Amino acid sequence: MVPRPRPAPSPPPPARVSRRPEAAARPARGSGAGRGGRRYLLLSYCRGGGRAGVIYCCTECPSAAAAVLYVTINRFQTAPPGASLGRGPPRRGGGAVAHGAAPPEVARGRSRRIAEAAPRRGSRQRKRGASGTMAAGGSLSRSERKAAARAEILRQEEQRDRRRQVSRIWRKPPAERSPEECQALSESEDIVRELERRRKRRERLRRRQEEVCDEPEELKRKVTELAAAVRNAKHLVIYTGAGISTAASIPDYRGPNGIWTLLQKGRSIRATDLSEAEPTLTHMSIACLHKHNLVQHVVSQNCDGLHLRSGLPRAAISELHGNMYIEVCTSCTPNREYVRVFDVTERTALHRHHTGRMCHKCGAQLRDTIVHFGEKGTLRQPLNWEAATEAASKADVILCLGSSLKVLKKYPRLWCMSKPPTRRPKLYIVNLQWTPKDDLAALKLHGRCDDVMRLLMAELGLEIPRYDRARDPIFALAEPLRPGEEGTHSRKPVAPPPGDERPPGDEPPREEEAAEAPARAGGWLGRGCAKGARRRKSH
Repeated sequence: MVPRPRPAPSPPPPARVSRRPEAAARPARGSGAGRGGRRYLLLSYCRGGGRAGVIYCCTECPSAAAAVLYVTINRFQTAPPGASLGRGPPRRGGGAVAHGAAPPEVARGRSRRIAEAAPRRGSRQRKRGASGTMAAGGSLSRSERKAAARAEILRQEEQRDRRRQVSRIWRKPPAERSPEECQALSESEDIVRELERRRKRRERLRRRQEEVCDEPEELKRKVTELAAAVRNAKHLVIYTGAGISTAASIPDYRGPNGIWTLLQKGRSIRATDLSEAEPTLTHMSIACLHKHNLVQHVVSQNCDGLHLRSGLPRAAISELHGNMYIEVCTSCTPNREYVRVFDVTERTALHRHHTGRMCHKCGAQLRDTIVHFGEKGTLRQPLNWEAATEAASKADVILCLGSSLKVLKKYPRLWCMSKPPTRRPKLYIVNLQWTPKDDLAALKLHGRCDDVMRLLMAELGLEIPRYDRARDPIFALAEPLRPGEEGTHSRKPVAPPPGDERPPGDEPPREEEAAEAPARAGGWLGRGCAKGARRRKSH
């Protein structure tokens, strides 16, 4: 059988003539030849942030990361060796790629066609392209990042060991150091400087916490100068802190046995029966100075209510952190106050202010007036911020008694900081410890408040009145409890002297009620500070 002859192959179709002469130089998909005979390899397709593009690299470079081109629609950017792509916006318009001209797609604005065709590539090829992009762009692989992190951990551990070794040598007396140890210190000058800086800081903090007392003659001389300032003052304002109540067996906060000091050391604070506290000699002296128009206003950080019990008028005092004897109804307009003869903060704490009693007028829950650390006081009374600000703006002399000023310094309105330094009031400080306002004070008296006020009143020729519990203003201001509210507290009330009648409804709870009532920790005293306590994680 004679085989049939095969037909002659048909001639190839004529090449499509492009209207653009550079189309013949366009690289094929996956690789291409650019201008100057250079070839570019398509690495990856990227899409994100509303943009789409492809990534090329030059195949004729000595290194795979020598030149990388990120092509977007009419945008591209180049990355030199060791750089990473995608940081910073790509440059607009044209530009030169490393080693010369850009591929024709970029040169002629043909990147749109590439961007539309690139999504048709397989996911496996895109993954290979993405890994190639990371290598070409200079980014580290996962194993390289882990190795770098491991090296950084080892370096930090070595540095800690070196610091511990140098610290152990540095603490030795110079005479006991061996030549090798001296050499180690000389080779670690930066660590030695850091240790010296920390030692000076600890010494400075320790000196600031020490209580310093002036000699009797020096203290008397300073009190004489203070008395002259009090006589000549046109508008004297007194700022008081916890130091004026230590004589009433109420602990302060930052003294050697203060609340915050003990909590920072991890110790517990002992329970204090504040119902037995009475106004001190300093409280009575301040009330006497106000009575003789030598003091115009008193700004207090204390919550013990002893200024009120000393006879100081309500309008003449601003209790910035509240009063433990006052609870208010914020639902009434204006707020309705209830003055009690016992501590109303038994059930309250930080961000929890309801006392468990109800308003006699509207029936809403009453709340205390204490402003804890981390809270902002919003009550108009007894905080009385308006009067405190107005008094500070008019003051020409400010006398600070028993306050570390670490909290008051944060209230710029009390220091007239908006005024020029020459027009600010003169500052006199009475405190045993350092305060942040010592450098600005006209006079600093290192002494106890009662001792200073005793000398001051003698210098002014005024007699200090004695506190009489029978004439305590709290009994006249107190609002009696309603029937059925006697068991809402277990605090011991302020009792009048024997023979005087107790305000109705304020009898202490009976023994049966006290036994049924759960024991509660102290009220406002020592609340709101977590400096020395660390919370344990619950497992």
